Amino acid sequence: MKVFITGGSGLLGGKVAEIAEDNRGYEVYTGYCHTKPEFGEPVKFDLTRNKDLEVIYKIKPEIIIHTAALTDVDACETDKKLAYEINAEGTRRIAEFANEFGAFLVYVSTDYVFSGDKGMYREEDEPNPINFYGRTKLLGEKYCNCIACIARPCVIYGARPASGKVNFALWLIDKLRLGEEVKIVTDQFITPTLNTNLARMLLEVTERELKGIFHLAGATRVSRYEFALRIANKFGLDKNLILPVRMREMKWIASRPKDSSLDTSKASRYLKEKPYDLDKALGVLKEEIGKSSKG
Repeated sequence: MKVFITGGSGLLGGKVAEIAEDNRGYEVYTGYCHTKPEFGEPVKFDLTRNKDLEVIYKIKPEIIIHTAALTDVDACETDKKLAYEINAEGTRRIAEFANEFGAFLVYVSTDYVFSGDKGMYREEDEPNPINFYGRTKLLGEKYCNCIACIARPCVIYGARPASGKVNFALWLIDKLRLGEEVKIVTDQFITPTLNTNLARMLLEVTERELKGIFHLAGATRVSRYEFALRIANKFGLDKNLILPVRMREMKWIASRPKDSSLDTSKASRYLKEKPYDLDKALGVLKEEIGKSSKG
């Protein structure tokens, strides 16, 4: 079975490719724009170029897992044209290709489609994004509606991907190991999602061709500050370097939801690969970082 993964060198796409490649039944193709992926057959392409996307038509995969996006929330706010071209129009083109040759499509969306007014959002709750990143991702959902599985994670973290891009957990670990103080907000609540757990859930969704919306996030709701403390505890780092601040003190360009935590009870009911609680997820992260440092 041919699987095409966009964002193949990223934090999530790279992990999906790694796990999929271990399954001998998959013929894995990994699309990338800048950094060559470590896993799968690399295919260089740009979501903003129609001609590049034609490579998907040539491969004709049975499955497309669309993880590529412009995820820098402030960058999306300052360059709305690029954000729209990648996150909305790029997804529309991917969905059209998938529909044309009958590929099963999994679209990775975001918790930022919600306003953050209440938290623990369920799949049937009405989206209401408060920044341009969330709006572009919601447009992507609408383009994929009815023909795909829409997967919503929340604050994806994991061991360093091929692209070298740093996520919240790795950024925090690096800072604390250097003895540097960090300011972390206490009034923003999330359900952080380990990339390994998410990748396995996504692959199960593809194997079973489950359509509709699934909240595929971590099972534990925490504040950013508590998340940071739990990471420090797990890695034996100095918690005193973590300084509590409020969201209003941060110099963010785009608005952020105060509570974009996701209810994952549907995923827990439907999937064999359950959403990890935070303690289990951080244990896996520590093991993976340990293996990569030895390698």
